Amino acid sequence: MHRLYNSLEPRVMDEDMLKLAVGEQGPREEAGQLARQEGILFKDVLSLRLDFQNILRIDSLWEFENLTKLQLDNNIIEKIEGLEQLVHLVWLDLSFNNIEAIEGLDTLVNLEDLSLFNNRISKIDSLDALVKLQVLSLGNNQIGNMMNIIYLRRFKDLRTLSLSGNPIAESEDYKMFVCAYLPDLVYLDFHRIDDHMKEMAESKHQYSIDELKHRENLIQSRLEDEQAQQEELEKHKAAFVEHLNGSFLFDSMYTEDVEGNKLAYLPGISELLQAYKDKFVIICLNIFEYGLKQQEKRKLELDTFNECVQEAIQENQEQGKHRIAKFEEKHLLSLNAIRDESELTNFEMKIVEYGKDITELFNVLMTLEMQLVEQLEETINMFERNIIDLVALFIENVQSLMAQCRDLENHHHEKLLEISINTLEKILKGDVDEDLPDDLRPLFVDKDTIFNAVGASHDIHLLKIDNREDELVTRANSWCTHLVDTIHKNEIMRNRRRVKEINQYIDHMQNELDSLECSDVID
Repeated sequence: MHRLYNSLEPRVMDEDMLKLAVGEQGPREEAGQLARQEGILFKDVLSLRLDFQNILRIDSLWEFENLTKLQLDNNIIEKIEGLEQLVHLVWLDLSFNNIEAIEGLDTLVNLEDLSLFNNRISKIDSLDALVKLQVLSLGNNQIGNMMNIIYLRRFKDLRTLSLSGNPIAESEDYKMFVCAYLPDLVYLDFHRIDDHMKEMAESKHQYSIDELKHRENLIQSRLEDEQAQQEELEKHKAAFVEHLNGSFLFDSMYTEDVEGNKLAYLPGISELLQAYKDKFVIICLNIFEYGLKQQEKRKLELDTFNECVQEAIQENQEQGKHRIAKFEEKHLLSLNAIRDESELTNFEMKIVEYGKDITELFNVLMTLEMQLVEQLEETINMFERNIIDLVALFIENVQSLMAQCRDLENHHHEKLLEISINTLEKILKGDVDEDLPDDLRPLFVDKDTIFNAVGASHDIHLLKIDNREDELVTRANSWCTHLVDTIHKNEIMRNRRRVKEINQYIDHMQNELDSLECSDVID
């Protein structure tokens, strides 16, 4: 039975509804009154009940960023939406609604328990992101195809499944099929699956299961290969030398080179072109291997820098903690002595003395922080010089290698032009031994046409080389600039946080002292 629009007006979630729900579910008595007076921040709410509210559309939940449990059952919701920000959600109940499709759950990567019982769902899909799913309730829906069960094999932690009340549950082979294809399932339709049932199911469907496992293994192997290739590509990109470990750059020069591809059919060009490609690819491989080595050097430099920074910060923090510990040892004794002092003159002297101790601690902590700032500034400046030099050397050597690519292209251009002119002269004399392809003949009408065709091919090749060099140089320089800027900004933020911490601590100590003075005045 599905939820129907009742006599009440369908509702959309708004702030008033959410405030009321949070207030009703909050603490009672004095704590509850205080919470209602001061207001409850939605981001602090971990559990929210919105059942039996006649809700038609999910909305306005984005502020509940730390919500782990959400109850939306027994409404008239037609579409799963508005849950994108609830990334910490573990438990979600959307049962007894009018939902027709599973959707809108892609960000809920921590979801373990999902109930969509008693809706209008006909297909199990769009759950891929729910890698932690353990409990899935889909009973009383319209699921009729057994292939939906196979989709659930990807959820390795799934232990409880409910599908009763669906057309597939009426099949004679239903339980056997589910147990065979979901062997790790513990509960089906609220009943524990016994070992005997599992054995029977496995035996009955063994052949089909073996075939399915084989296909799954092939798919998994392909996915792992693709992932490994992607990881390798990201590594090459970090070194700015992706696609330089082969003939990609060379091949790209001919992708848009119409004239060059035609001229490749000239007698004698095939051997020339292959020799050109072999030498060109060797230079690209040299750039690639050099780039990876330089990336390792940059990574080592950055790792060493980060270690130095952390060591300096940790050592400084230990010194600060030591000074604070010594101060706090004396702190309790000083406060007690002040409280116990009955003589006004002595009381005032001890107040002044303790005030000096607080000031001294402040000066010590600020001095330590300034020493750390100077130490880190020197370390950062040294790192900046080193990383800029490394990047500059890398760029300089790459540009030198790219110049060799241009030299090869210039040499090939000269040879191609020479062969083309010789071919033209032979054609004019009628001495050509081989028939030229039909699309090549229009180029050999005069020298200007030949010069234009060979020159156009040459320009395209040089442009491709120049563009790849410019891209590499720009990205390397941008990476270096961004890294250095980030390091400087992070240090500024660290210093501000530390100064704020020191001031807050000292203010707290001073407030305790001031309260003693005030109490003495009142007395």
